[in-house]
Amino acid sequence: MDLKSLVAIVVGVICVGASFAAASGDSKAVSTALEGMARQPEVQGKLFTSMLIGVGLIESIPIISIVIAFILLGKI
Repeated sequence: MDLKSLVAIVVGVICVGASFAAASGDSKAVSTALEGMARQPEVQGKLFTSMLIGVGLIESIPIISIVIAFILLGKI
């Protein structure tokens, strides 16, 4: 197995891991926000805004890791 094949496999593993981590984090953030909205409907606007900011921050990490993985793929 040459280095190029190994790097391609590692990039695939990084992309899959980042996707699963983001999906797990997003589901936890959304479910917690929905529980809070169900318990206290009067703070729904604040919770929704905080949830969207949190989901955006959670999604930034896998995007950055995928970009780094593709940069590494282009270097070889």
